[in-house]
Amino acid sequence: MEYAVIAVPAAPVRRKPNHRKEMVSQLLFGESVIVLKTEGNLWVKIRSLHDGYEGWVTNTMLESVDEMIAKSANTFATTDMLSIISIDNGQMNIPVGSSLPFFDNGKGRLGNVDYSFSGHYFKRDEQRPSGELVKQLSEKWLNAPYLWGGRTPLGVDCSGFVQVIFKLMGIDLPRDAWQQAQEGKTVKKFADLQPGDLAFFDNKEDIVHVGILLGDGLVIHSSGKVRIDGIDKKGITNKKTGSPNIRLRAIKRYW
Repeated sequence: MEYAVIAVPAAPVRRKPNHRKEMVSQLLFGESVIVLKTEGNLWVKIRSLHDGYEGWVTNTMLESVDEMIAKSANTFATTDMLSIISIDNGQMNIPVGSSLPFFDNGKGRLGNVDYSFSGHYFKRDEQRPSGELVKQLSEKWLNAPYLWGGRTPLGVDCSGFVQVIFKLMGIDLPRDAWQQAQEGKTVKKFADLQPGDLAFFDNKEDIVHVGILLGDGLVIHSSGKVRIDGIDKKGITNKKTGSPNIRLRAIKRYW
């Protein structure tokens, strides 16, 4: 088996090995994958190590690494919405939540390529998740456009938004909302919710949406764009129009 890390700001992960096929997710700079198989000279099927998600990327976006490096690449994560990294005699803008493999004193290594970074970052295993930290991290994303499969401030879906925010706090969540809803501890009473809890919503059958509770009857979520709306025990109310939107299914807590 071959391991690799993402060597571009955000790699589109597609359902099938074709640029025209659905983008089901993105992988951020420095995140690790295992290569499952190849097709032709360009496409590789991968599984991301942080959430087990599978899909197809082009090999131009990967840098081969050994297993030890791949499995230890997620310690540091960038916190600025966009940061400049110097790599391979050039510069690259990488999005918030990017990983910094083998990073120490401003320098790191991506496979056989050295890089330097002087921006802001978290050491994930030193973070203490809290409602205040959730608010600080998530509100920077306001007005980021909705993008199916997206995980960056230039385009993000509801579960991708949640996943990156929690990554920064040292919590690796699954990729899709229905998967995220299977983890954590259920908050049974709406009155007991806390900032940082995740609220899940359904279409009367399946879970189709997720948002982060901010307290004071507010939820931040990616719906059209990243926005803050009202929430009660029935569901989300559009803060701008006052109209009901989507039905609450469950609330989960992860720390």
